Amino acid sequence: MKVITASGGALVLVCSMGSQAAFYDDSHLTLGMRNFYVDRDFKQENAPKSRVGSWSQGFDLQFKSGYTDGPVQFGLDLSSQFAFRLDGGGGRGPDTVLPYDDSKGKPVHEYGRSGATLKAKISKTEIKFGEHRPTLPVAYMDDSRQLVTVYEGATIESKEWDKLTLNAGRFWNIASRESTDREKLYLAGGSPNARSDGLNFAGARYDITPKLNATYYFGQLEDFYNQHYLGLTYVADLGNGYSLKNDVRYYNNTGQGSEIAGDYDNRSLGLMTALRKGGNTFTVAWQRMYGDDAFPLFNGYAPQPTLVNWSTIAFYKAGERSWQARYDYDFAALGVPGLKFMTRYLKGTDIQRGSGLADNQESESNFVVSYVVQSGPLNGLGMEVRNINVKTKYGADFVENRVVAMYTWKFW
Repeated sequence: MKVITASGGALVLVCSMGSQAAFYDDSHLTLGMRNFYVDRDFKQENAPKSRVGSWSQGFDLQFKSGYTDGPVQFGLDLSSQFAFRLDGGGGRGPDTVLPYDDSKGKPVHEYGRSGATLKAKISKTEIKFGEHRPTLPVAYMDDSRQLVTVYEGATIESKEWDKLTLNAGRFWNIASRESTDREKLYLAGGSPNARSDGLNFAGARYDITPKLNATYYFGQLEDFYNQHYLGLTYVADLGNGYSLKNDVRYYNNTGQGSEIAGDYDNRSLGLMTALRKGGNTFTVAWQRMYGDDAFPLFNGYAPQPTLVNWSTIAFYKAGERSWQARYDYDFAALGVPGLKFMTRYLKGTDIQRGSGLADNQESESNFVVSYVVQSGPLNGLGMEVRNINVKTKYGADFVENRVVAMYTWKFW
């Protein structure tokens, strides 16, 4: 096991920068615990593995400080993640949860990593250096397995003006969900030997009205691509308890610098609308990939859920046209807060497989039931059961089941 530890000197540095009262008084220490079972049963003929899966326990310890006093305020965040295998299923293949040891033919027994983030604040502007867990249109963390996919870099966020949020930064490393290592960024499915020195980005979100907002981001993965993102969201009040949320999301990805991945050619347009009434939400979405390339994802299959049809198989391939129909129900409307249900069906067609090959198509269905205890000694304990069914014309067919238990212990 390789664990990267945070420097204890960072704490001394921050604590020497002024009054520490708010630094400690506004701090929080939490321990997130996740028990994760996954089983993927492949259904297609001649599958390399009949099934993969594992049962594991994970921990995510996070310390978030307040800020020192003064016109320039300083703080420090620390984290340490660790997971171990309870039943790895010897002889099974990689399961996207635990690192896989090819020499032993099974997942590793344990893995982990730690990180630190120095932060400074002036008025309503915050600067961070170190580990990040972003949720941006140009870079997104992954909290869907055990260890969270994190990025290493420097960012600045400003909310100096009402209704306007500005972001900019640079990420130079990524630690994916199945890895203890921090690596330079490269494209998923590409060669690990062809890497970028970093991702530069800048963007803004403006709340035009309380129900209408616009977002623009520019991202540049050096020597790979330039990315432009534009998003619009509008929530309409239809009366009688009905609301309609509408999203338009557009990406444009083109080659940049030495174009390690070639003259990148991808554009994505996504439309989504969700009708809500009481505990019911009905959602439909449509998405189209234009150009000769798939939507660019980072190593470790880092997600981009800004795409309206993001899911287990993601529907991001070159030329793909996809749609989904989804239904959610929140049982709080029936007096059972914490209990939720979701089901959806997604279909993708016109997937380019290469010259002379017929186009592919794929589909995915999900059934998810989750519950979070609302009171008593188990208050905050969460459970989720998820069923995923994937079918492809040329490729893998599988049925996957997940059972997840989650709890966050708050020390202070």
